[in-house]
Amino acid sequence: MFVRRWERVACLVGAAAGMLLVAGATAQDGSYYYSSAYGYQNPENLTDVPARPADESPAQTSAEEETPEGKEEDECEGPKAWTLFPEECEFRIGGWKQAGYHDGSTGLFNDRPGKLNLHQTWLWIENRADGEKGFDIGYRADIVYGIDGADTQAFGNPPGSWDFFNGFDHGAYSWAIPQLYGEVAIDNLSVKIGHFFTLIGYEVVGAPGNFFYSHALTMYNSEPFTHTGALASYSASDRLTLHAGWTAGWDTGFEQLDGGSNWLGGFSYELIDDLTMTYISTAGDLGWRGEGYSHSLVFDWELNDRWHYVLQSDLVSSNGFIDLDNRHVPGVADDEIGINQYLFYHINCRLDAGMRVEWWKTDGVSFNEVTLGLNYKPVPNLVLRLEIRQQWCPTDEFDFEDNTVFGIDGYLTF
Repeated sequence: MFVRRWERVACLVGAAAGMLLVAGATAQDGSYYYSSAYGYQNPENLTDVPARPADESPAQTSAEEETPEGKEEDECEGPKAWTLFPEECEFRIGGWKQAGYHDGSTGLFNDRPGKLNLHQTWLWIENRADGEKGFDIGYRADIVYGIDGADTQAFGNPPGSWDFFNGFDHGAYSWAIPQLYGEVAIDNLSVKIGHFFTLIGYEVVGAPGNFFYSHALTMYNSEPFTHTGALASYSASDRLTLHAGWTAGWDTGFEQLDGGSNWLGGFSYELIDDLTMTYISTAGDLGWRGEGYSHSLVFDWELNDRWHYVLQSDLVSSNGFIDLDNRHVPGVADDEIGINQYLFYHINCRLDAGMRVEWWKTDGVSFNEVTLGLNYKPVPNLVLRLEIRQQWCPTDEFDFEDNTVFGIDGYLTF
């Protein structure tokens, strides 16, 4: 009884510390900056198309993955990563802070060059439903503040609802609430109901879920970020996980735009040891993306203890999009395809190298980028990311800058 009492005290102290960390993150630089999540209305500025956050994509990679098995001789000695809560807590609070600098615009998240930017101050709270207990109930909520906030809002909503165009923007910085859902689980089945991250794609918005500081064109332009609805996941076997659900369109937050109503689902299957294929699709009325179909296909292959390869292909086909005035605009950014390849090399317990090669095509026009990067972890909770990115387009029809972009950032988890 005495031990349990101290565990609860530790949980409460952790919660208070988490709130103080977030409260200290709201400083702004005072400059005026406006980023419209509906930049895709302008066919001359496709690089403003909004983006998706997803922290639990079945195929996502993480810069914080454990050292591969068989590398005991490569383990760094020293303290382990710390968290606000001990594992014994029934609920947990955590998050991270991310800041970075880039000398050129990628036109995606990193579109404010020449400044030291506070990208994300992220706080989450959850009590994960555990089906191994039989029937269990859980929940999750996320809140983010920073210059990434505007791109993380539910921009698939009608303006003025949830966190979109609703007083959450403050110059360059914005608040967003990308997740708020309840969860029930029993045995191998779990169901989320509410506002949650999509399963589509490989990259995610949350900084710790990505190897690179910058993002792929495919991720930013051709994938939803959030949904509102219900999503069931079932572990059919050790190799196969099934997903099926309904949502109110792409990037919605407890609202519908133009009657958005679509399927979200697919599966993840381990083809052979260390090679997993994930297929996730949406179909129906996608809200701001009009009526249509999309899918993401990801092959994730741990080649050996040091080499890791990922192949991703996305496809989007729709009849146009819906603008802020709820008008259908056909023939603009409605057919897209992307092919991304990632190759990672584990150098040692503190250093990893990576490369991303991307081809993205929208309505007949191709865009390309190649990114080389390093991840360095000086201490367990801190990751520093260095990269150089070359991007180009063979036509001047679109507002897309052919350039080389250097970037460096870091994130601290808690």
